[in-house]
Amino acid sequence: MLDTLDRALIHALHINGRAPFSQIATALGVSPQTIARRYRRLRDEASLRVVGLADPHRAGQTQWLVRLTAAASSAQDLAHALARRPDTSWVKLTSGGTEIVAVIHTPTDAAVGNSLLLRDIPRTNNITAVSAHCLLHMYLGGPTTWRRSANTLTEEQQRIFRSQDAADTAYVAVPRQLSDSDADLLVALQKDGRASHAELAQATGWSPVTVARRLADLQAGGAIFFDVEVDTGLLGAHTRALLWMSVRPAQLENVATTLAGHDELAFVAATTGPTNLVAQALCQDPADLHHYLAHRLGSLDAIHTLETSPVLQNVKAASPMITDLARSRRSAATTRARS
Repeated sequence: MLDTLDRALIHALHINGRAPFSQIATALGVSPQTIARRYRRLRDEASLRVVGLADPHRAGQTQWLVRLTAAASSAQDLAHALARRPDTSWVKLTSGGTEIVAVIHTPTDAAVGNSLLLRDIPRTNNITAVSAHCLLHMYLGGPTTWRRSANTLTEEQQRIFRSQDAADTAYVAVPRQLSDSDADLLVALQKDGRASHAELAQATGWSPVTVARRLADLQAGGAIFFDVEVDTGLLGAHTRALLWMSVRPAQLENVATTLAGHDELAFVAATTGPTNLVAQALCQDPADLHHYLAHRLGSLDAIHTLETSPVLQNVKAASPMITDLARSRRSAATTRARS
């Protein structure tokens, strides 16, 4: 489990993913070397990752939540094949390991088309069922973090990290939209949202000053944001589940807003399809999940139906990195220690 300093560091990165270690150290009352050491350890052992992501609407992208049912013998291979694609994120194995759930990013422009949805998946062997749900509106997720991973800092400490990166310079950020010229910058930020300006300059061919200004402009306009990925098991959430709900349309907004305020949920979105609301629950154990479903969700009469799909493995998160990699490393280390 993570200690208080680990949690405070994660909370700080949720607020400002690119905050310098010196700023984090000052706010937390430790040395910059301690923060750097903790950050490296969390990267290795807790899959901690800061990633820079584009706002889908500003990037001209539509997100689809796709559910694939496959033969048990091929589901893992299919999930990893999806994870290797640049147009996917949040690839999960659910429901006994025979269902794959993934977010697919497609161009909003219908004329461009989408090869994965229209051609690749239908032609893939061993897939026995497919359903695709367009994400219409996100109530929780993306720039809005799971509360239980960001509940350590005091209000004063949070205020420090909410200061803009450009505050220490004479440059005033001007909100701007994403353009095709930002492609290399976005790819680099998806790999490492904390990459230095010099590293981003090398990836883009721009000068470090141009990189700094472009980052400030895109952040000021909400065109990009920084997300923090971490092994939720180390935060006490060992039971994960996707919740597919059918809600009366007239009550959808009220129910979704209510769910977005639940500490047990890390994601809430309205979708197309037979169910019109989906959420991800992160609970301590099956008993905790049952209590949440029976008492908190059960009190919302507007929810007509509920399907619960346990998440067995996160194959891919928002970035190209594999979220469960650190967990497998820890298991391998434990096995070696016992042998």
